[in-house]
Amino acid sequence: MASMRFLKLLKFCAAATGAALFLAGAAAGQAAPVADDPLLNAAREAWRKRDRADLAVLSERAQSEQHPLAPWVDYWALFARLPAAQVADLQAFYRRWPGSYVEDRLRNDWLLELGRRQDWSAFAADYPSFRMDDDREVHCHAVVAEHQLGTGPLKPGGTAAEPFKVRALAVWLAQREATEPCTRLGELLSEGRKPVFGAAEHWAKLRSAVEANRLATFKQTAELTGRHQQTQLVRAFEDPTRYLLRVAKAGGRGDQEAAAVALVRLGASDTDRVEQLMRQTWSAALAPDLAQWVWAQTGRQAALRLEPDAAAQYQRALALGKAPTWSADTWAWGVRAALRANGGAGDWALAQRLLDAMPEPVRQSDPAWDYWRAQAQYRNAAEGPEGEPARRAARAALQAQVSPLNFYGQLAADELGLKWALPPTPAPLTEAERQAAAQHAGLSRALLLIRHGLRNEGVREWNFSLRDLGNDRALLAAAQRACDAEVWDRCINTSERTKTEVDLAQRYPTPFRQQVVSHAQAAGLHAADPFGLIRQESRFITDARSGPGASGLMQVMPATAKWTAKKIGLSDYHPKQIHDADTNLKIGMGYLRHVLAAFDGALPLAAAAYNAGPGRPTRWREGVSMDAAAWAETIPFTETRDYVKKVLTNATLYARLLGQPDAQLRQRLGQRIGPRAAGSPNPADTLP
Repeated sequence: MASMRFLKLLKFCAAATGAALFLAGAAAGQAAPVADDPLLNAAREAWRKRDRADLAVLSERAQSEQHPLAPWVDYWALFARLPAAQVADLQAFYRRWPGSYVEDRLRNDWLLELGRRQDWSAFAADYPSFRMDDDREVHCHAVVAEHQLGTGPLKPGGTAAEPFKVRALAVWLAQREATEPCTRLGELLSEGRKPVFGAAEHWAKLRSAVEANRLATFKQTAELTGRHQQTQLVRAFEDPTRYLLRVAKAGGRGDQEAAAVALVRLGASDTDRVEQLMRQTWSAALAPDLAQWVWAQTGRQAALRLEPDAAAQYQRALALGKAPTWSADTWAWGVRAALRANGGAGDWALAQRLLDAMPEPVRQSDPAWDYWRAQAQYRNAAEGPEGEPARRAARAALQAQVSPLNFYGQLAADELGLKWALPPTPAPLTEAERQAAAQHAGLSRALLLIRHGLRNEGVREWNFSLRDLGNDRALLAAAQRACDAEVWDRCINTSERTKTEVDLAQRYPTPFRQQVVSHAQAAGLHAADPFGLIRQESRFITDARSGPGASGLMQVMPATAKWTAKKIGLSDYHPKQIHDADTNLKIGMGYLRHVLAAFDGALPLAAAAYNAGPGRPTRWREGVSMDAAAWAETIPFTETRDYVKKVLTNATLYARLLGQPDAQLRQRLGQRIGPRAAGSPNPADTLP
């Protein structure tokens, strides 16, 4: 119900400051710190007040007492005075906590500070040691430092062998927000007699900002194009209708780019009007690459709104002949538009054309594309013996995907009529393997942080510590340590990192099993379905709470809990009871039962409603009747699309683990999804 909101709270923005790290626990509604650690509680309070003097004293005390969280107290103390810190202060900190998460975390913060100071020599000296290297602002600083110092890449490996311009552009385009470091990068590389970035690079950035609807980034990039072009571009972005009616003209490249921006912006609200304008004027007036971009973006917007002509817009884009240079999202929605085309029967020729042309990195980023490519190849094969080689190749491609561990792996098995087997249970952990995990300092700090209500900090420390575990056995041991501590999210997520040894007891645990089974039976549900949902919603964290207020194992919103309590006869229900695991399960399953009934027992629709509210899947099912897997793939919300697929995959695996050896994904997915029966109640009117 609030899975997307909750899981976001478990992630750290790589560029977050120490303050954000510390305050995240409170924002997520986590439990207050335990009262048996006066030193840590005092340090947290000093940090809240930004009391540098107290933090300095408490840091020294924590170190002298060898407090297990002394690195964190030291981190807060030094971060509080980072703007005045010197290189020697940081070097001393690194020596105190070598190889730890806080060492790398503070190095991240220090690199941002050095970039702000424009101390590129110090930046270049420290950057190679930055292990996480996951901060895009730091990446922008690194490109600037390399340019200013006239050196080669500051850090070897990865893309270091690529030309400077290629690497710089990739970094600049990756930063979507209008941040100061990346804005400076764009300005610096666009200046001088021989600028690194020219009109082509500026247009790539502008196009990316338009697609992501990021006005600030668009304006900052437009400033690099010259005053006249900047004015035209900003007008086109901010008021596309007025621009197209009163200002736009089919002139030179700059005029055409501004017109293309206006057309794409207009398409975000009115694809029919864009199609009309393109047919009347602009398809012929724009350069082929610009016309292709406009048609593709119009198709993307139409596909996001599940409009029936989305596939036709993509066809027009491809008809221009130029090899597309589209974003991954544009490619993806082209395929989804093809799946919904022809009244839900699909345009398989278009799907195959898009999937064959899709860049390899995009296709490999999601198992969906190999599955749908095989389906398209099979459906496009000629009838009779002539098409048998293509059908055989398609079946082989599906066979290669078969796996119990993901949605399309299970779906491929069902499509081929195969009964997939559960992975074999790994050999028991040895005492030495368990001891290695138990004695790992980073893992110990992470669990202690979580125990003290600093879940976000603990998660980051835990994940960083996993970098040192070089094989599946070490990961299984770490996962088991989290399982034994009942820190189920770390148990599951750590076990999911293994490559060859798969421990389903870790990946798909069954905490609260007796309560889940009991309440599921009372609600008329199979326990596998709520287990699958809980695993995705909260990872079995009992005190999980999202920003908007969804709480507990089943992430129930307050208004939904009140409505459901009344429906299932909990007359003495009080809002505080939602934090009780047993009450949360009872109410969550009661609501799930009502959602399933409202959607005629269709679990994909019910899962979508649980995550995004009942109104959205009610709209998403209208218009066409289509294969249920294709429907799931075309859910407009990325978060809900991922959620539905994972809940169904989870539930099918749990069904196997709970004694249904023949459970298949298709049984829960169903065959087709289409409009509700005429006269049937609208779930949006009957459910909260």
